Amino acid sequence: MALSLAISPCPNDTFVFDALVHGRVPGAPPVQVTYADVDVTNTAAERGAFDLVKVSYAALPWLLDDYYLLPCGGALGRGCGPLVLTRGDRADLTGATVAVPGDRTTAYLLFRLWSAGQAPARIEVVPFHEIMPGVAAGRYDAGLVIHEARFTYHRHGLTALVDLGEWWEADTGLPIPLGAILARRGAVDPVEAAGWIRESVRQAWADPAASREYVLAHAQEMELDVVDRHIGLYVNEFTADLGEAGFAAVTALLDRAATAGLVPQTSSSRATAWTS
Repeated sequence: MALSLAISPCPNDTFVFDALVHGRVPGAPPVQVTYADVDVTNTAAERGAFDLVKVSYAALPWLLDDYYLLPCGGALGRGCGPLVLTRGDRADLTGATVAVPGDRTTAYLLFRLWSAGQAPARIEVVPFHEIMPGVAAGRYDAGLVIHEARFTYHRHGLTALVDLGEWWEADTGLPIPLGAILARRGAVDPVEAAGWIRESVRQAWADPAASREYVLAHAQEMELDVVDRHIGLYVNEFTADLGEAGFAAVTALLDRAATAGLVPQTSSSRATAWTS
């Protein structure tokens, strides 16, 4: 029986999962893939729609009863955080209309933690590809962006009001937890799944050219240089293993958010005991 997998079409995901998707991981089952933005997969995971799924770390408090958090395959790192963009030299967001890519994304959770004390007048959930053009056109006063936008926002004449990754790292000393890979309880053995994903990552690093056609087929709007920079930034040592620092970052994010009343409380043991 095929394994259902949901990932984004972004280069980091297609690069990481290329070998697994195309049957090159020994012992892994065949895979049926759905490509969707993380805001879509966050919602789908609440319905138990996929066996393996990429979600936002911010969505974990609603998902860990039904899914294991896997220690590999996701997006977590340093220097790779979301940006808050504006058209000019705006000093804060009081009274602003802000476009965000999803209300349970890690980017939005980091934004809410950072913007405590400010009072945006309105938050609008907007498809990611519409955020920068919308800010540039004046439809929104600011926009929250992720991934490749950090390489291209200057082309829209925009300014970074804050790099939320820099803010998080300076405040905590920890990497930024962005996207997690979950395995559905009762459907996938988490130890086996972690092994498949780690082997897929190993093959991706060993032969980057093998995934090139697949990556570019799902990144048609991106220039080659942007694709390469995207993969180089988001596929890193934490992709192969979250490790102590990675799990500490996840725990810190969820604990801070729960203390601020932004998410339900999640026990550290629940978030990290992925094999239990």
